[in-house]
Amino acid sequence: MDFQIDQLLTVSFTLFAVIDIVGSIPLLISLKDKMGGIRSFQATFVSGGLMILFLFAGRPFLRILGLDIRSFAVGGSIVIFLLGLEMVLGHEIFKGDKDAKSGSVVPIAFPIIAGSGTLTTIMSLKANFDETYILAGIIINLIVVYIVLKSLKMIEHALGEAGLLAVRKFFGVILLAIAVKIFSSNIGAFGK
Repeated sequence: MDFQIDQLLTVSFTLFAVIDIVGSIPLLISLKDKMGGIRSFQATFVSGGLMILFLFAGRPFLRILGLDIRSFAVGGSIVIFLLGLEMVLGHEIFKGDKDAKSGSVVPIAFPIIAGSGTLTTIMSLKANFDETYILAGIIINLIVVYIVLKSLKMIEHALGEAGLLAVRKFFGVILLAIAVKIFSSNIGAFGK
């Protein structure tokens, strides 16, 4: 197989847009405060494991559970919607349990980093790209995710409280829009 950099770039940028780790910064900062910290390596490792697992065993796994990709995406979109609502309204929906260990897995590794959108995208990329490119794209994105998670305190100081609040509300609206898009594009499959 000839290595094609354009294919790797396409896969990497597609995953970067779907994971949207930069857009999740305000949410991650508020979760970090609520849970008393984020285990950056654990969150990156678990989300990477989920992405790689879904790359190779996504469809059969959902089939075993009696689920299809669409119902999985609808479920994930509801969680994303609630997270967006929390960001925009400033009301706590997900109660912080002050446990950085469990919080790093849910909701950070899943569904924020490796959410239904990311996992569904990984499975749909398989139709057009070789698994090697998708795997490399996942690893590149995991490096970016880890750097962002490790730099949250620095990013928080750079933005300041007012900047953080503005960015949080802005990205909250974007999260709501993404959730509505995922929900509406998948809900039509029900009842057919």
